[in-house]
Amino acid sequence: MESAATGSRPATYDRIGTGSGPATYDRIGTGYRLVRRPDPRLHSLIGQALAGARTVVNVGAGAGSYEPEGADVTAVDPSHVMLDQHPRLRKVKGCAERLPFPDGSFDAAMAVMTVHHWPDVRRGLRELRRVSRGQVVFTWDPVHRPELWLLQEYLPEIRELENARFTPLSEVAEALDAHTVLPFPIPHDFTDGFQIAYWRRPELYLDPAVRQASSTFAQLPPSVVEPAMEKLRADLDSGAWRRRHADLLDKESVDYGYRLLIAGESFGPR
Repeated sequence: MESAATGSRPATYDRIGTGSGPATYDRIGTGYRLVRRPDPRLHSLIGQALAGARTVVNVGAGAGSYEPEGADVTAVDPSHVMLDQHPRLRKVKGCAERLPFPDGSFDAAMAVMTVHHWPDVRRGLRELRRVSRGQVVFTWDPVHRPELWLLQEYLPEIRELENARFTPLSEVAEALDAHTVLPFPIPHDFTDGFQIAYWRRPELYLDPAVRQASSTFAQLPPSVVEPAMEKLRADLDSGAWRRRHADLLDKESVDYGYRLLIAGESFGPR
């Protein structure tokens, strides 16, 4: 097997054992890049945190969003569907809990909206710390309030799912030994279509392609999602949603609990 740390062949990726069963994103990841377009403001925040890193491992890399320009990046993901959409040449099919790299292989490890998919978050974070000098993790805090109106009014099942899979931010920060925690309020025109993106554009939740690009929506059965979307459609048509949420329509951004955690060393010259 060719090591990702030394390069890999174009249009191929190394395979590391990931356990039984297909990865979630093998099922829902087709066409992911069309909806999940990197937001330049989040890209800038992550880029500043990674400034100076020459070698980076992106764990849970997906289709490659938010990777720093000019760095030598190795992408790791358990889903071949996602890796096939990833533009990098250095790709490893694998999981966070068993990174196939020697200690200190990279200047930086990054993980963007992925730790909630890891079966063992603490072990995965230990692996990030083992293989890199510094770590940058973007995630969401399930205990933060306010929460998105979608959960309160249409799909409380999302709350149950999110609470089951997201680790509280305080625990992630402790396991990572983060020295910096930066808030990222979600702009009203956020371009990366994960669940929270459309807090001021509710009509977009009615688009099946938009919902398919969100792992939460994609894991709920149609018998739950479709009646909720019909209720939302009716409230949009009648103006009820706009009346209830008039206060949101003038906001440029809302803090829904998304945070960037920074740990370890800085990435300047040693």
